[in-house]
Amino acid sequence: MTKAKAQHVVPRSGKWGVLTSGASRASSVHTTQAEAIETAREIAKSRKTELYIHGQDGRIRERNSYGSDSFPPKG
Repeated sequence: MTKAKAQHVVPRSGKWGVLTSGASRASSVHTTQAEAIETAREIAKSRKTELYIHGQDGRIRERNSYGSDSFPPKG
């Protein structure tokens, strides 16, 4: 079984792209970061993977996990 690849929201020529880890092309491009985040979040949830949100400088500013947690909180 192959591991699901994470989704990244990245700046792209004045717009925002949704990229799958390892891909060179964006799966979609959006006018606003909020639109890109919404799309990437839905993909990450459906694939049960990670979501990385990058800032204008390209650095990761937020990370969310929608997959199985290897270290779930103790109840």
